[in-house]
Amino acid sequence: MEKYDIIIIGAGPGGLTAGIYAGRQGTRNLIIDRDLAGGIGREVPEMENYPGFDSISGLELIEKMKAQATKNTELHEMEEVVEITKSDEEYRFTVKTTKDEYQTKTVILATGSSHRHLDAKGEDEFLGKGVSYCATCDGFFFQGRDIIMVGGGNSALQEALYLNNLGANVTLIHRRDEFRAQKHLQDQIKEAGINTIMNATVEEIKGEMLVESVTLKDTVTGEVSELPVNGVFISVGYVPHTELAQQLGVELDESGHIIIDNDQKTNVDYVYAIGDVCIGLKQWIVACGEGAVAATSAFHDIQ
Repeated sequence: MEKYDIIIIGAGPGGLTAGIYAGRQGTRNLIIDRDLAGGIGREVPEMENYPGFDSISGLELIEKMKAQATKNTELHEMEEVVEITKSDEEYRFTVKTTKDEYQTKTVILATGSSHRHLDAKGEDEFLGKGVSYCATCDGFFFQGRDIIMVGGGNSALQEALYLNNLGANVTLIHRRDEFRAQKHLQDQIKEAGINTIMNATVEEIKGEMLVESVTLKDTVTGEVSELPVNGVFISVGYVPHTELAQQLGVELDESGHIIIDNDQKTNVDYVYAIGDVCIGLKQWIVACGEGAVAATSAFHDIQ
């Protein structure tokens, strides 16, 4: 088996940053991702708050980070980690993937998260037939069509603006009476004239072969109404991927996120965690900072 000082599981912004720092410290390290580098970060249509760029897409930034990271670390894409076991040897962890097995002294969990579902009737049935969790992937197909974006955070408003710019007729649906997104995004929604329906939840998604309408429920009055639409885009948060963490006995909080200290250490020695899988602010730049901290912590602990 190949042996490493640090294995980073997940090649999102945090994982790639950890690889850069780990490599520059002279360690032998490997990043493994079950998908392409970047994960759901590849779906971000536009970022205006990442230092150094007035505006950049998630895909473009990931490609820049990937090119930089691979100068400092080994990267295996499309290779899923299925099991991690621990021993008392110098190389404490055996990482088993769908393609190989590796040994490492330390593990950094950067396993990220996936899109949270509405759990509305018809949501699974119409996935790919009008229901989507990725505006940049599927928005092009809805030019000139009536669609809804469900959610009230930064991602939901960013994607609503993106879909509106593509020429879709967008209506924002949010279950509360105010958005959670940053003020400048809310201002852009108003300036773009995007329709909003507040205090409403999507109860059912209907259609024959494709989406034709949604049933909305007013969270204040309980009134139910029908809204004709061609597409339903969903951005209501994320579910952390903690399966590997639980294998190792890593402690989670009540929401299912990994608990870490200021050095990104978990309760299990030589296991660190970064990014969306952890408690804390879900922002690209935060994940990068955590990646730098985790790689440095791992290096010091190895020494």
